Amino acid sequence: MVQAKTILICLAFGLLLDFFNAPLPFLFGSLFGCLAASLAGIKLAGMPMVSSVSRTVLGVAIGTTLTMEVITSIPDYFLTLLMIPLYVLLISSVGYPFFRKVLGYDRPTAYYSSMPGGLQDMIVFGIEAGGNPRTLSLVHATRSLILITIAPIVLTQFFGLALDNPLGAPITELPMIENIGLFMTGIVGMLLFRRLRLFGADILGPLLLSAPLAMLGILTHRPSEEMIILSQFFIGLGVGIHYQGITVRELRRDVVAGISFVAIIVLIALLSLLGASQVSDIPLFELFLCFWPGGQAEIAVMTLAAGGSVSIVVLHHIVRIFLVITGAPVLHQLRRKRERSDPSI
Repeated sequence: MVQAKTILICLAFGLLLDFFNAPLPFLFGSLFGCLAASLAGIKLAGMPMVSSVSRTVLGVAIGTTLTMEVITSIPDYFLTLLMIPLYVLLISSVGYPFFRKVLGYDRPTAYYSSMPGGLQDMIVFGIEAGGNPRTLSLVHATRSLILITIAPIVLTQFFGLALDNPLGAPITELPMIENIGLFMTGIVGMLLFRRLRLFGADILGPLLLSAPLAMLGILTHRPSEEMIILSQFFIGLGVGIHYQGITVRELRRDVVAGISFVAIIVLIALLSLLGASQVSDIPLFELFLCFWPGGQAEIAVMTLAAGGSVSIVVLHHIVRIFLVITGAPVLHQLRRKRERSDPSI
């Protein structure tokens, strides 16, 4: 019953935004619906499995764009891809002292609050390291919400894009066998990656399974427009649900902290964009999306809507997420060893 209420609230906000022709209305409708309901004290419930399946749709949508032409062109993006590790290091190096020294967060909470990785991954790693789950949820949900709210404004107002590019063909135009094949590819990819305990299973599993199938001509379409819109809706709900139970004190401390951190990482992102624009021929709006530190799933949807090269943008985000997810636990352990010898850190 609570889950049904959550869906209805998010759907109402999505339809409202759609009525006013807002960009990505069902993604932002879910986000704003959850935020408004949480602030009003309305009990909400997430649907983790549905959100995971929704991410598989996006993974397949990305994977089917990774053609041989794109793969062979990777050396053309070598310099901008090389900038990603420095970009991640800059954000975390500035972010940790900010959360630890300025705001007084405990060490694991400060460390995982500062890492520009996936919202869910950083929360899970942070909790396992002994961090505060509510603080981590609020900081990262705030970061994600603000960044994916700003991005379409920049794309429409600064770059003059309409964000009305079809996200996919209508479901009625795709052969039934293709619809089934796309859906099953996503599910199998997710389950396979989860079984192997590899990171980013919900998106990267479907992506890496669908890409070779698309190259071989077995998959000839990306998921339908309806499937991608539905995935947006539940991806947004999965992010927004982290605001559940928010209090005035948490709003004052953790949400403000998240907003302050956004100001820091946006500056770093823009400086990185400026540097990348000097060494790359990638269109500027695509470079902006490559270095925008929002969620990989949401950025991919925006790239689709803007008519950009999803594969190029996602390639940069895959490198960022890979570095953060694989490197964060190791770096955190190294930092803990340093802190034992120097408690002032």
